[in-house]
Amino acid sequence: MFSRQKQSLLVQVSATLCFLTLSSLCESQPDEMRLLLSIKSALGRSDSEAFNTWVENRTANSSICNFAGIACVDGRVTEIDLSGKNLAGTLPFDAICQLPSLKKLSFGSNSLHGRITERLSDCTKLEFLSLGENSFSGSVPDLSSLTRLEHLNVSLAGFSGQFPWSSLTNLTNLKSLILGDNQFDPSPFPSQILRLDKLSWLYLSNCSIYGQIPESIGNLTSLRNLELAYNRLSGEIPASISKLQNLWQLELYTNSLTGRFPVGFGNLTGLARFDASTNLLEGDLSELRFLTKLESLQLFENRFSGRVPTEFGSFKRLTGLSLYDNMLVGPLPTQLGSWAEFEFIDVAGNALTGSIPPEMCKKGKLVDFLILDNNFTGTVPDTYAGCTSLERLRLRNNSLEGAIPAGIWGLPNLIVTDLSVNQFEGGISSDIGKAKSIGLLLLDHNRFVGKLPVEISNLSSLVTFDVGFNKFSGSIPNTIGELKNLSSLFLDRNGFSGPIPDSIGACSSLSELNAAGNSLSGEIPSSLGYLPDLNSLNLSSNKFSGQIPASFASLKLSLLDLSDNWLTGRVPGALSIDAYNSSFAGNPGLCSTQALNRVKRCSSAHDKKSGYFKIFVASLVVGLTALTVTLACCLLIKVRRRVRTRDNWHVKCYHSVKFSEQEILKSIKPENLIGTGSSGKVYRVILRTGHQLAVKLISKSEDKPFDPSPEFEAEVATLSSIRHVNVVKLYCSISSEESDLLVYEYMSNGSLWDRLHTCRKMEMGWEVRFEIAVGSARGLDYLHHGCGGPVVHRDIKSSNILLGPDLKPKIADFGLAKMANGSSQALSNSAHFLPGTFGYMAPECAYWNKVSEKSDVYSFGVVLLELVTGRRPVEVEFGETKDLVRWVLSKMRSKESLIEAIDGDILDEFVEDAILVLKIGLHCTHKVPAMRPSMGRVVRMLEQVQPHDSLTICKSLENVEPIRF
Repeated sequence: MFSRQKQSLLVQVSATLCFLTLSSLCESQPDEMRLLLSIKSALGRSDSEAFNTWVENRTANSSICNFAGIACVDGRVTEIDLSGKNLAGTLPFDAICQLPSLKKLSFGSNSLHGRITERLSDCTKLEFLSLGENSFSGSVPDLSSLTRLEHLNVSLAGFSGQFPWSSLTNLTNLKSLILGDNQFDPSPFPSQILRLDKLSWLYLSNCSIYGQIPESIGNLTSLRNLELAYNRLSGEIPASISKLQNLWQLELYTNSLTGRFPVGFGNLTGLARFDASTNLLEGDLSELRFLTKLESLQLFENRFSGRVPTEFGSFKRLTGLSLYDNMLVGPLPTQLGSWAEFEFIDVAGNALTGSIPPEMCKKGKLVDFLILDNNFTGTVPDTYAGCTSLERLRLRNNSLEGAIPAGIWGLPNLIVTDLSVNQFEGGISSDIGKAKSIGLLLLDHNRFVGKLPVEISNLSSLVTFDVGFNKFSGSIPNTIGELKNLSSLFLDRNGFSGPIPDSIGACSSLSELNAAGNSLSGEIPSSLGYLPDLNSLNLSSNKFSGQIPASFASLKLSLLDLSDNWLTGRVPGALSIDAYNSSFAGNPGLCSTQALNRVKRCSSAHDKKSGYFKIFVASLVVGLTALTVTLACCLLIKVRRRVRTRDNWHVKCYHSVKFSEQEILKSIKPENLIGTGSSGKVYRVILRTGHQLAVKLISKSEDKPFDPSPEFEAEVATLSSIRHVNVVKLYCSISSEESDLLVYEYMSNGSLWDRLHTCRKMEMGWEVRFEIAVGSARGLDYLHHGCGGPVVHRDIKSSNILLGPDLKPKIADFGLAKMANGSSQALSNSAHFLPGTFGYMAPECAYWNKVSEKSDVYSFGVVLLELVTGRRPVEVEFGETKDLVRWVLSKMRSKESLIEAIDGDILDEFVEDAILVLKIGLHCTHKVPAMRPSMGRVVRMLEQVQPHDSLTICKSLENVEPIRF
């Protein structure tokens, strides 16, 4: 009886509990439905289909657990995963954190913005939180209450300010901590992290950590991934790091670490990926010989010495090795790269010796083969003749010899073949015609012989062809004109004979031609004078005859050398200027109307006749008398005006001109004003001939009327001696006691700033932007390294990059320029004011008033960011403490967020190229000047980024280090 009553009671209790549970679930479903719909409402304007299933439906089968991105347990929401759904808006944490069973929250890789409120602390059951790759603002709130958290990812999320490091003390369950690529306030390595002994993944790259890596890092023995790259770490790698024997990846690149690899570093036998490039590390690599599981090893730009361990040759997983710019010696291991699908080797800039390992392309995957600037000997192994995957072959500046295996000439994917400065022999195989992708073919300073094969004319992508200083002979192929994208042609110091084919005038992209020191003969083809981009022409020390083509008068050349030939006739008047003073020496049959070095004066047949001579003398007497009277009158007027007029102008020409100063002066009036530069007003002058000029008016100081202004002196000193296709041409200077005038070529399309940001904005495709970037870089590189100086511009910005009718760029406005005379320190000491423009100014200029070529590099990097993003250097959207550089940095690490940063006028097919240029711009804007590349390297990096539909720029000219952010 009692048992039956007990059973009945249990049934009643069970029924009651079941009813209460069902009642609770029924109540929770609508409540959680409301909360989820409020999240949808907050993000409802997103261009996304993520919420298509989030519809309130009161049918019997409806459940919030069927919503996309939602996971439940026992009918309650435990997970929200809407990562990568193209969401925009602000997250409503007041609603999110009311979900009582929420354990996972993932909104990474979206376009969310705004601040993360303190209500995040209410999500106390969270185990997984991912907000990375968004556009949030402000600081990360206190996280102390999230004690169950195992995974935290806020990388590249746009956060700034001080990270709440103290919060981590309570987060003892963390296994994954990903905070990198945010502009946090500078901080030493946070000690709180060192107590998180469950961590397996720690990503702190690019988040402003400075100082030493603490010895107690060895306590984190569960770590599989440790990334501390792109910070300001210094000191030695701690010995305790050898305790992290579970490490799979270690990234320490772009810091200031010093010293040797600690003893015991070889204990990290599970390490597969190791990158400590761009530091100040030294010593040998012997500790690495035990890391047999290495797949990628990058230690470039350090101070390592000693030999490459022979054990590297037996690493069966190694696919990439980059050791360039160190001080390594000895041979490379014979079996290097022969076990796995080896993809790249770059050991340039060391002192390595011995022969080339023969089997690095054994698996047929080798793409980059860069061993330039070493002391390798022997021949190129035949095994590389079938390496069809190869894109860059760079063997320059070694002691290699013998013939190049025939198959190498025709490898179909080669972009760069650089064999220069060796002792190679033999000829160029006719297989060269199969190398359809080649952009650079550099063979100079070798012992190559024979004729140039006509198949070279099949290389439609060829941009630079250099065979200088060899033993080639025969004639230049008549089909040379088929190379429409050829920009640089160097044939100098060989044994070429015969004429230059007239078809060379069809090489419409040609900017440099050097055929000096051959036995070329015949007349110089007039078609050269019609090449629109020709900037440098050297035909000296040949056997050319006939006259200098009249078409040469229209060329704009930075270098012209026709010396030591058999030319006859007059030197065209436009070429009889100081810039070409020695360009015609050694041609006995030439004469000039102007005084040129080793060129005789042209005689006049008329002055040999006595009748005309008498008329001339009489006219001269009359003229001198009239001139004396005129001068007396002018002197009287001048005295009466107390030297206050602008009639006494001194003109100095730097190019041949066909206008007078009066024609210029009459046009200096308000209606012709077109702009104001950093050092004066700029006017447009239209000559009687219809030709247009730009004239800068620089007023003098009232207390020093006879002294030229500093801006005037700077521009004249800089531009009078510079001749480059990407630097604005200064025709002449006109000076008076009150003002100085500088007369330039007129750039009809204004400045790059106008075309990107003002009412004169125009739609510019990627090809145009890319040409502007490369042209400007070449001009600035010439200023730094090519004109004697170096010349530091000190005010590089988009408004000082002018665009001609074909949108080709020229650097202008040298009012702040300084000749450094090879010493940037001297320049720094002479700068007593802040040089440059806010937004473009390098940090060292603003804080320490230190100016060098690297300051120009920083400014140019900002220009590159402008070109890619279409944004101004400073915008309200960036916030009070941000500029374009930091805004772009906040977009890194995610391809999606990077694509958002790119100007919408750039077509999708060019997005990959645009991203690469964006990274080059960031490389230029490194906070530490020494970390910035030279402009020469910038040019080479840009030339490696070739637009898909434009072959006018070469893809690669130097070994370019990977750019990481």
